[in-house]
Amino acid sequence: MTSLFLGILLLLAPKQADARLGSAYRKDEAGWIYLHLQGKPKDIGYQYGMLAAAEIDDAHKALALSFRHAPYDWAWARKAAKEVFWSKLDPEYQEEIEGQAEGLNAKGFRYDAWDVLAYNAYIELKDYYAPYLQSQRTGVRQPTTRESCSAFIATGSTTKDGKIVMGHNLWWDYVMGQRCNVMLDITPDRGNRVLMDAFCGFIHSGSDFALNSAGIVLCETTIAGFSGFDPSGIPEFMRMRKAIQYANNLEDVAKIFRTGNNGGYANTWLMGDTKTNEIGKLELGLKNVEFVRKTDGFYVGSNFPESPKLIAEEVPGGWNPDPKSSGCEARRLRWMTLLSENKGKVDADIAKTFLADTYDQANDVRGASGNTLCGRIDEALHGAMNTKVITTEMATKFTFWAKMGFSNGSTLTAADFLKGNAYMAELKPFLHDIKNQPWTVFPLSTTK
Repeated sequence: MTSLFLGILLLLAPKQADARLGSAYRKDEAGWIYLHLQGKPKDIGYQYGMLAAAEIDDAHKALALSFRHAPYDWAWARKAAKEVFWSKLDPEYQEEIEGQAEGLNAKGFRYDAWDVLAYNAYIELKDYYAPYLQSQRTGVRQPTTRESCSAFIATGSTTKDGKIVMGHNLWWDYVMGQRCNVMLDITPDRGNRVLMDAFCGFIHSGSDFALNSAGIVLCETTIAGFSGFDPSGIPEFMRMRKAIQYANNLEDVAKIFRTGNNGGYANTWLMGDTKTNEIGKLELGLKNVEFVRKTDGFYVGSNFPESPKLIAEEVPGGWNPDPKSSGCEARRLRWMTLLSENKGKVDADIAKTFLADTYDQANDVRGASGNTLCGRIDEALHGAMNTKVITTEMATKFTFWAKMGFSNGSTLTAADFLKGNAYMAELKPFLHDIKNQPWTVFPLSTTK
């Protein structure tokens, strides 16, 4: 009887797993892993873990390179994420994290909810919470070194059709940046449908280019040199996901980001409501938050702080406004020039050329660098690893353009690069060739 019972369980197990997947599916195209996820939070997490298990495992192993030294090793990350963040998450996101761990386990990968949580929170843990702890010990404020992304949003007289155009490229280290290759298409049982690029395994984005079914578009660039963190606040990664899932207008977006703001992953958020073609900018420090909106013109981001009060109170090293010696300001100058010179012409095609631009205008130098909108800094393993563009017309169809790899289409052969940089040998299992991938419209076909 026992053997018969076990046999029945083994026969039923795959069917139960398939039933839990529901209408979820995966397609791989142009360097992207497209995941259509749908249902209740724990099922969405399970679908994610099941459909991308090997890639999530790979991303965890790649990230471990950043958490291999005490005191900030992976054991610390798991413990800190559990103690600082878990109780502040809404139940649905706790369930999604638990579901992903269950999906990974179902595929034979041994991760628990604390691994998934720490992985999702790694930007805040590594770049904001750890410097905060160090500041508490030494009394010296530790600014983040995070400088990520170039972005713009435009509307009205700036654009060809008078409606919204938004573009963004993710600046990240080459190892983890290659793993920001998931396109999440989530239809939750509550809130709006969401389409966003994401680091493989994130329940949020991390790159933070997103669209929802209410017509809200959203992206960001980090605030360079920022210092500030409140352990009692709500983690940024949950606020980002919640904002794009539940916001129906720009006020909703700003309110969700402000509520429980912990200063983690301090960003300047660019956003638009494609129902009204109004655009907004939320400079989200910790002590200083500024939200502005308009229906004509543009906003840009390239990691520069803008508010004088924020700079004085939350950028402890001060700020260099000279574009000749500040890469963030060099990119701001280039944004202002390109958008002004192309007033009345900006559309999706022109947006793509902006993000691929490799002219350092401030120093009259051509070639991708830390001063150009398409960044490429090989010696620092840092650059524009993916690119996205959306227009109001595309948003009404719930679509946008996306491209994996350097924005300007340049390439990198990992073996050749590592051969010339032997001290980076530990990256060999994780640094892959960076190819020139084509622009692709997402979401992909709903046919499995």
